[in-house]
Order: sequence, then C-alpha cells, then structure tokens
Amino acid sequence: MTDASVTTATIPPAPHASVVGREAAHFGKLAAEWWDPNGSSAMLHRLNPIRLRYLRAAIDRHWDLDDRTFAPLAGKSALDMGCGAGLLAEPLARMGGTVTAVDAAAESIAVARVHAERRGLTIDYRAGGVEAVAGETFDLVCSLEVVEHVADARAFVAGLAAAVAPGGLLVMSTPNRTWWSRLALVEGAERLGQIPRGTHDWDKFLTPDELSAMIADAGFTVADVTGLSVGASGFVLGGSTALDYFVTAVRVD
Repeated sequence: MTDASVTTATIPPAPHASVVGREAAHFGKLAAEWWDPNGSSAMLHRLNPIRLRYLRAAIDRHWDLDDRTFAPLAGKSALDMGCGAGLLAEPLARMGGTVTAVDAAAESIAVARVHAERRGLTIDYRAGGVEAVAGETFDLVCSLEVVEHVADARAFVAGLAAAVAPGGLLVMSTPNRTWWSRLALVEGAERLGQIPRGTHDWDKFLTPDELSAMIADAGFTVADVTGLSVGASGFVLGGSTALDYFVTAVRVD
C-alpha cells in the first residue's frame, strides 16, 4: 500500500544551500511509491536489508554491544540525512534510537510522517538539507546514497561531521566513480527501468579515496571501508568497491 493520497502542495521547499532543486524535485515525484516494494523504489527495498546488516555491525562494533540485543540504539540519538520516505529511519527507531530524519524532498517527508504515524513510530522528520540540523549533534549519523546528490560534497560531509556527538559514529554509502558503476547504474539499471531515469549523475560519484579525504578534512578518521556489490543472490558486502561502498568514520582524538 502506498501513500499516494498525501498532498504536499502547501509544503514549500527548504532554502538550504546543500539542496539541489532538480534533485529534490526528481525524488519528490517518486515519494508516493516509496513504500511500494514493486514500485519505483524497488531497488532500495532490495538494498535495505544489506544496508541494515552493515549498519548494525558498525553499531555493535563501535559501542561494543551484543549482536543479539534488540535495541542497540536505546538511549542514543540517530540522524538519517537524506531519509527519503523513511526506509532506514523506521528501522533505526525500532532499534531504540531517538531518530531525526531529513530529506530535501518535502513530498517524501510528508509520506514518511504518515507512514511512521500509522505504525506507531515517533520520528522527527524535517524537510531540507544538512543545514536543518545545524548546531545539533547525534550519537549516530547516517547518510546512505546521498552525498552524490548534494550541491557541494565537501561542505555536506563537513556538515555531517559537525552533527556527530563526541564518541559518536558516522556511516555513509555512495556509488564509486568507475566504469562498472557507469555501466551498471547509469547505462544499465536506469535504461532498463530498474532505477528511475535521471537518478544518477556519474560525474558526481566519489571514489573511496576522495570521500575518505573529505572525511579526514572534517576531523574524522575512516575506520572501515566495505564494498557493496551484486552477487548471484542479490546485494552482498565484500572487498570490491567497484560499484558502491560503505564508510564508517570516527572523530580523531
């Protein structure tokens, strides 16, 4: 069931420097189908379990938790930057976190609020960019498949880093800028309709070295880089970063 009945005509876009208007408009048009596993966000639905697996392992490792704990974020705050309609924010809330979630598309935020309310989840949803949390800090800051869509990647990473509380954790993911990502994501998935046309601009993809340098410039050190690839049974975590990758970072002491 989708939330196509949600109207967002009265919600103005947030005037934040990190937001690219055409990007927000593109994803805003997809908002009503966000929770449909067979709709335009079907790829994200297939990707989400592997994202959660990586994220849970990073959380357990960073805070030295038992991986059998049902609420690893209990007593902790979490930020999902570039949350869409809440596909990651809702699991973070179910992990026990006090969740704030931000997205450039006001339409997506409207759908996210309705979906969370129907499931009894309390999430602080906000429309805008990283500027929407300026001056606030969180124990966990996540931004998955987002940095390639912002106006200034370096400034965006600095904004994410500023939002991480002392002793906190930063987790990001993004496509790598390789011939394989161009072939698989732009020439392949978009042309075949697996991902909506216009979703990716290959020139804005970042290599692991480029993203790691931005993170280092923001005062953090990269603790882990793990590749995301496609295997016979779907998405898998592994050593190859040729398609996509995750990065975990912590503040330099």
